[in-house]
Amino acid sequence: MHPYAISALSATAIALLLSAAAGVAHAQPQKMRPGLWENTVSMKSQSGQMEAAMAQMQKSMASMSPEQRKQIEQMMAQQGVGIGPKGNTVKVCISPEQADLDNIPQQEGCTQTVKRTGPSTLAMTFSCKGAAGQPPSSGEGTMTFSGPTAYAGNFKLKTTTAGGKPELIEMAQTGKWLSADCGAIKSVR
Repeated sequence: MHPYAISALSATAIALLLSAAAGVAHAQPQKMRPGLWENTVSMKSQSGQMEAAMAQMQKSMASMSPEQRKQIEQMMAQQGVGIGPKGNTVKVCISPEQADLDNIPQQEGCTQTVKRTGPSTLAMTFSCKGAAGQPPSSGEGTMTFSGPTAYAGNFKLKTTTAGGKPELIEMAQTGKWLSADCGAIKSVR
């Protein structure tokens, strides 16, 4: 596996993570706090192919020289992406305007429906067109908030494997507000 490659399933999951985080502000009575957010997602695929691809990528990174590994990790960090043993993380900057409008833009090529099912719980469905070598995907899930700075959610994602077979991925996701200053991370467009 090429060291710069991230599996199509992982890229799709990260796109959905961003889309799900975008849905947070739509139905939240207390607005999402603007600033730097860290979203962590752990995934389990029905076939095990995604986990095998991630293990191979981590093995490839482990076999790199320390300089090469540091360069790859820095490149990913500049994009707000981290890969670790407890899950993948994505840092996202939410501008004050985006939080005020309750209309944070979605990931390109994705649509979603968000519905409040309780004072602090949202149910959502989503669908993403396949793009840039990624298969189309759809899913549903719930998010529960513990205030304007944290949430947890569970999602089921339907997609296809690289071989064209149907795939079901279960995702557990958490989000936490880190700071009002986003640093080098740019606002979601």
